[in-house]
Amino acid sequence: MTTQWQEQAMGDHGDDFDGPMEPDAGAPVRTDEEWALLAGYTRHAANKLGPDLPLCLPGEPDECGRPAQQHVLAWAAELKARAHHLIETSAPSEARAAHAAGPLYRRRLEELRERP
Repeated sequence: MTTQWQEQAMGDHGDDFDGPMEPDAGAPVRTDEEWALLAGYTRHAANKLGPDLPLCLPGEPDECGRPAQQHVLAWAAELKARAHHLIETSAPSEARAAHAAGPLYRRRLEELRERP
């Protein structure tokens, strides 16, 4: 039996994006197996911050048929949302939460972008 939250998460894979899930010059080239592994890792990280997420990657009990690359994006968005919610609910003040979600986040993102 799934909860209402799981049903919502299970159905929200970013299907409302108008563009196709086709290779793009900006996306890394990975095999389907590599995308599936990355999607699994990302979902696992999101699971650490909240309720269990549904198992719908290829070969899993609730397989949804979407490509693993789309799952990487969906789970990464879930992880980002859960991390932001954790910042909001853990900060001792709104100002501290705004700093962590704003300047601190942007600095860390820039550091990650500069890595080879």
